[in-house]
Amino acid sequence: ISPKNLLLELTDETRFVTTDEVAHFLIETDPQVQLIDVRSPEEYEKFSLPGAINIPRDSLFNPNYEGYVDQPGIKSILYSNGTIYASQAWMLYRRTAYSKIYIMEGGLNKWVETILRPTEPSATSPKEAFELYDTRVAASQYFGGGSADVTASASSGPKPAVKRKAKKAAKGGC
Repeated sequence: ISPKNLLLELTDETRFVTTDEVAHFLIETDPQVQLIDVRSPEEYEKFSLPGAINIPRDSLFNPNYEGYVDQPGIKSILYSNGTIYASQAWMLYRRTAYSKIYIMEGGLNKWVETILRPTEPSATSPKEAFELYDTRVAASQYFGGGSADVTASASSGPKPAVKRKAKKAAKGGC
């Protein structure tokens, strides 16, 4: 890809995928999406997204990883702690004409902020903000995170079962 076209692509926001979209892909186990963690192997071992493969930035063009990137019909989403390292990897891959390469906007920092620890919108927020919050809380529970509301209700412990009296069968009939 020419430098001029790469510059045009840099101004195009469609190279980004939101953390909400990534959570949806993971929950739905979309087979056409693969996550590529471009951090170091040590960082990857400490925490990574489910199903992600680790291709460190210094190994992006290592022949061992060639089969993972730019597969037909597969959308590759790059991520790191923030957006900078994933953007650098994206730029290198696009410069070599790899297609269907995207960046998880905000990286793992934004993942923790939006998916693992979602913040409840203010009371005056629009309905859509509450719907997004509910979706994020559900995703947080799915991925093992937790928001203040989730942990508060979980810490109160299970509620005792209420034993109800058995109803008597109706008598009579036709």
